[in-house]
Amino acid sequence: MLSRDVTQLQLAETMRRDFVANVSHEIRTPLTVLAGFIETLQTLSLNDAERARYLALMARQSQRMQALVQDLLTLSRLEGSPAPGLEEWTPVRALLERCAQEAHELSRRVLPTGSAAHQWQFPDDGELQSAGEIAGNETELYSALSNLVSNAVRYTPAAGLIRVTWQPQADGSATFCVRDSGPGIAAEHIARLTERFYRVDHGRSRDSGGTGLGLAIVKHVVQRHGAQLTITSAPGQGSAFCVRFPAGRWRASHAHSPAAPESTAPSL
Repeated sequence: MLSRDVTQLQLAETMRRDFVANVSHEIRTPLTVLAGFIETLQTLSLNDAERARYLALMARQSQRMQALVQDLLTLSRLEGSPAPGLEEWTPVRALLERCAQEAHELSRRVLPTGSAAHQWQFPDDGELQSAGEIAGNETELYSALSNLVSNAVRYTPAAGLIRVTWQPQADGSATFCVRDSGPGIAAEHIARLTERFYRVDHGRSRDSGGTGLGLAIVKHVVQRHGAQLTITSAPGQGSAFCVRFPAGRWRASHAHSPAAPESTAPSL
C-alpha cells in the first residue's frame, strides 16, 4: 500500500482554476461591451456625436484589454526568469523622475474635468541628487515603483494629497514610500491586496482603469530584489505603501558611477 499527500497539488490546481476563471472574467467583460457597441453601430442610424461617443467607449475597453494582457505578460516574465543580480545599478533619481512624469499625466486623465488637481509632496532636487543607486533590473524596478504611485493617483480624490519619499536608513538600506489621502482600506483586505485580481471594490477598481494585477507585479518585483513591501491603511485615513531595499541592493552615489542623463520630467 502506498500513501501520498496531494494537498499541495490540490491547492495548486485550485489556484490554477481560480486564475483562469478570473482572467476569463476580466477579458469577457470588455469583450461583451465591445460586442454590444459594434452591434449598435451596425444596426442603428446614429448621428456623428453619438457615433463618436460609442467609438470612444469602445477604445476605452480595448485599452483595458491591452493593459490586462501586458500585465499578464509581465507577471509571466517575472515568474519565469532568474532573480536580478548585483551587476546593474540604476540611479534612483532617474526612476523617481520617470514616476513623477507618469503620475502627472495619469492625474490629468483620471480626474474629472474642472476638478481640483492632486496635491504633491516629492523629494526636492537635493534629496534626489543624494538618492543613490539600486542594484537590479531597471525595467522591473520602474514597474514596481510606478505601480505604487499610479495606485495612489487612481484612488486619491481631487485635491487630495499624495506624498512620495525616498529615505536612506542608518543600516545601509533605503525605503521608498507612497502615502495618499484616499478612502483607506479595511484591515481584513490588506493581507490579500497583492493577490491577482483581488479587488476591495470591484466597480471602483474597474472605473479607475486598473487591471487588478498591479500589486501582484509589485510583490513579485520586491521579492526578486530581496526587498520588503509593507502596507498600512485604515478607512478614512488614507494608505501607505512602502518598499524597503536591503543594504546590498542600495548604495550612495559615488564618483565612479556613470552620470544619469538629464531628465525633462517635471518635478512634483
